[in-house]
Amino acid sequence: MKTGAIILGAGKGTRMNSDLPKVLHCIMNKPLIEYVRENVEPLIDTKPVVVIGHEGEKVQDYFKKSVSYAWQKQQLGTGDAVKWGLKEIKDEETVFVLCGDTPLLQKETLEKMKEEHLAENRSATVLTAILEDSTGYGRICKDETGAFSLIVEEKDATLEERKIKEVNSGTYLFEKGALEKALLDLDTDNAQGEFYLTDVLEIMKSEDKNVGVYTLDDETEIKGINNRVQLAEAAKMLRDHINCIWMEKGVTLEDPNTAYIGSQVILDKDVIIGTNVHLEGKTSIGKNTIVGNNSTIENCIVGESADICESILLDSKIGDGCLIGPFAYIRPGSHLGNCVKVGDFVELKKTKVGNGSKIPHHSYIGDSKVGEKVNIGAGTITCNYDGEFKYETIIENGAFVGSNTNLVAPIVIGEAAYVGAGSTITKDVPSRSLSIARSRQKNIEDWNKK
Repeated sequence: MKTGAIILGAGKGTRMNSDLPKVLHCIMNKPLIEYVRENVEPLIDTKPVVVIGHEGEKVQDYFKKSVSYAWQKQQLGTGDAVKWGLKEIKDEETVFVLCGDTPLLQKETLEKMKEEHLAENRSATVLTAILEDSTGYGRICKDETGAFSLIVEEKDATLEERKIKEVNSGTYLFEKGALEKALLDLDTDNAQGEFYLTDVLEIMKSEDKNVGVYTLDDETEIKGINNRVQLAEAAKMLRDHINCIWMEKGVTLEDPNTAYIGSQVILDKDVIIGTNVHLEGKTSIGKNTIVGNNSTIENCIVGESADICESILLDSKIGDGCLIGPFAYIRPGSHLGNCVKVGDFVELKKTKVGNGSKIPHHSYIGDSKVGEKVNIGAGTITCNYDGEFKYETIIENGAFVGSNTNLVAPIVIGEAAYVGAGSTITKDVPSRSLSIARSRQKNIEDWNKK
C-alpha cells in the first residue's frame, strides 16, 4: 500500500511579523518545514506535496524539485488546503497530512502512528496529546465508550468542552478515498467561516468509518510555531533533544546550554565540545577531538584527536591530530593532512596541506598545495590574485619559508628549499636552494647625530 504526504505551508504567519513565510523561518539554519519533510519522507513512497500560498515562490526557491507543489490561492481553511493538495496525490492509497510549522515532530512518532493506522484498518488516525493547558488547541471529544467522536475547535467549543485536556496536533493519516469523499461534504458553518479539515473526521464517523487516535507520550512534539517567542522555545527544545542524544553516546558538552549541534552532525565517542560551539551542516568529528570555546564548524570532516581552539572551519577536511587556532579561519575547499598545525590568525582558502606541516601564525595561504613537513613563518602571504585571475602556489615537501614573505603566484617552492625572511618571491625556487629577495641592508652612521 503506497503512502503519500501533504504538508501545509500556505499560511502567512501574521504573528511572526515578517515578509518571510512562516514555514521558512529557521531553527539552526534549517527551515521549519524542512524538519517536517525530513521526518515524513522515509515513510512515504513519492515526493511530499507542499501546499503553498502566501509568498509561495520563496518556498519553491528553497525546495526546488525535491517536493511537489499545490497552490492555495485563497486562504479558505485547512480543509480547502488539503483539497488542493490531494490533486497532486496520484496512486497513493494512504495520505499523511502535516503542518509545516511543527519541527519537533519525530519520525519515530509518525512511524508508530502509521503502523497502528494500518493494523487497525482505519479510515483516519489523528495524532493527539494530553496537555495540562490546552488553550488554543482543538479538543478531542469521545463518546461514552472512550472512542473518538469529533474535534471541536476552541472558538466553537462550549465551556465544558474547553476543559478537555486531549488535543488535536494537526497531524493526520487518512485513507485517500475516504478523505476525498468527506471533503466534498465540508461547509463553512463555523466561527471562522472556513473549511475545517477536522470536520471530515465527524463526517467519516457519521458514515461508520473507523476513526481513531494515536496519543503521544511527549506532548512537546506537537508544538507549533506562531511567533518568534515560540520559535526560540522550539529551538531550545530541539537543541536539548539533540544534545542529550550525543551525551548519551559518549560526547562531553561542557555547557549544553551553549552547544549548538545540527541535526545532520555526526560525533564519535570522547569528543569534547566547549562553550558557545556551533556545529552545522554535514559535519563529522572523530573520537578524542576537542572543539574549544567559540568555534564554528560547518560541513567539515574532522579526524581523530584533533584540537580546535576558537576557530572557524568551513567545507573542509581535517586530518587526525591537527592543531588549529586560536582564531584560525579555514575556508571552503581546504584539506589538512595528519598532524598539521594551523595557528593563530592563519587563514587558509582552497589549500591542501600535507602531513606534519606547520603554519603557526599570522599568514594567508590561498589556492595552494603545501607538501609534508613544511614550515611557513609568521606573516607569509600567497599573492594569488592579480585583480582578474587566481593562481596557484606550490610548496613542496620539507621546504622552509621565512617570516614576512610574499609568494607571488603562480610559483613553485622546491623540495627542501629555503626562503629568507622578508622576501618577495616572484620566480620558482629550485629544490634545496636558498632564495632571498630583499634590499641589501645599508647602515648610515651618525644619521641621528645631535
